Parts: sequence; structure tokens; C-alpha cells
Amino acid sequence: MKFNRSFSAEKPRLFAGLLAAAFAATLLLIAGSFTSLSPNSPFLCSTSAAVGGSGNNGESKDPTPPQLEAILHYATSRTVPQQSLAEISVSAAVLRLLGPCRFLVFGLGHDSLMWTGLNPRGTTLFLEEDPRWVHSILRRFPNLLHSRVVRYPTRLHQADSLLSSYKDEPDCLLGGSHGFAHLKGNARCKLALSTLPSEVYEDEWDVIMIDAPRGYFPEAPGRMAAIYTAAVMARGRTHHGVTHVFLHDVNRRVERVYAEEFLCKKYLVKAVGRLWHFEIPSFVGNGNFTSFC
Repeated sequence: MKFNRSFSAEKPRLFAGLLAAAFAATLLLIAGSFTSLSPNSPFLCSTSAAVGGSGNNGESKDPTPPQLEAILHYATSRTVPQQSLAEISVSAAVLRLLGPCRFLVFGLGHDSLMWTGLNPRGTTLFLEEDPRWVHSILRRFPNLLHSRVVRYPTRLHQADSLLSSYKDEPDCLLGGSHGFAHLKGNARCKLALSTLPSEVYEDEWDVIMIDAPRGYFPEAPGRMAAIYTAAVMARGRTHHGVTHVFLHDVNRRVERVYAEEFLCKKYLVKAVGRLWHFEIPSFVGNGNFTSFC
């Protein structure tokens, strides 16, 4: 019996270790898939920062520093990403298809090094509400992650009233008083994230992941503004192609209702676990629209 109790006490640590090791092995396989493509593959972006082997045209085929650091981190840590492997695989497949791309992530956490590693030689920017948490994560991974602190003006308990009233504010609509819906400086629309860092507005994002801010107690910011903002970004895209938007925690009512209002069920292409994947086309140049769906 003593042996059994001792073994039982070790089970949580053993399980965590095995889970982390399994995740690291999977990440290694994914990283390998990014770096074992043909030299002419669009995944292999020319960069002066690359070191090691190269393809026929001089493009690096070696894993990037964030990829290598991610493999080492997850192989030696009991902390694994919040999303399941099945959920992560959905986003990883899109990043592989598009990469290198511009990837905007709402949230900074234990999975951030992984997301950066899955977008080798692309631009990955994390938006986080808690400056202390940003400092903590960046201190662990200096020079590997790009993050900005942002402020959310909403509270979760306002979700229903914001949803029922946003159509009464012209600047919340796609055809607002300034023409097509805008975000920067749009203080009249309570759902618009109008004070984000300039770099967020200055370019267009190919992939947007919404896994923050917090949305599990009444005074939390909730993800209403993040979902609305992602929808406006996608609808205002001028570059070729759709915007891929991933929303996590769709088991919660607010995430699900706001997704159906702004990201649109007709653009939902995949649902795995608590993750929904949308492919949202631009409205620019496609006539006059006021509603998102």
C-alpha cells in the first residue's frame, strides 16, 4: 500500500511531464514541417538574420530561434498551452499555409512562444491587458516575443446592453459617419478598440487569434470589443484574400453570441473543441453594407 500511495502522489507530476514532453515532440514535428519544404516554398522567407543551412536561392531552412526556444521550453516545462493539441493544430495548419504572415494575438501567455514559433520569419504581435503579466512573460523570453499592453473599456456585465445598442451608434456600423467603419480614435463606438498601439492599425493582419482578455467574471473586460475589432479589421481588408479569425472559449455565451453577430456563422469553416475558425472576406469595394453578416 505504501508503494501505491507513493506512486499515486507522483501521478500528477508524471502526467504533467509526459504531457509537456508529448507537446514538445509534436511542436518539433510541426517546426520540422515548416523548415523541410522545397527551397521555392513561400514559407521560406529570405532574411539576413537567418543562420545555418540554406536552400538553392540562399533562403534559410533551419528552425528560427523562437522555434528552437519553444521546443526546449515545452520539453523541459510542466506548463503547456491552454488550447488542446487538436485546437492548436487548426491554427497551425493555417499559419503553415500562409506563412510567413502577419499574426495578431489577443492575449499573452504560456502559449505565446509556440505561436511565434509557428509563424517563422513572420510578424506576430500579442496584445495583453496586464502590464505585470507582460513583464513576467517577456522577462522569461527576452527578445523572442513582441507584445503591447492595451486597455479594454468594456466590462463583461455590459455585454447584453452593448450588443443591443451598438446599432444606434452610426460609428459602430460598417457604413459609419466617416465612411467605412474605423477603429483608431473612434471613441463614439464603445465596442471599438480605439486606443491600440499605432502598429496595430498601420498594417493589415492575415490571422487574428482571440484568446483574451479575461471573460469569466462580471467585472472582467470580456471579449466583446476584441471580437468587434477583429471583425472590423477583417471587413476593411484591402489586401488579397480573406482574414482568418480564431476565437477560443466559444463554450461561453458571450463569445458565442458576439461571434454570431460580428464574425458570422456563414463564415465559420471549422469548429474543434472550444475553438471556432472563421474565414472572413473584405467588404471594401463590394457595395454598401451596414450589418456585419
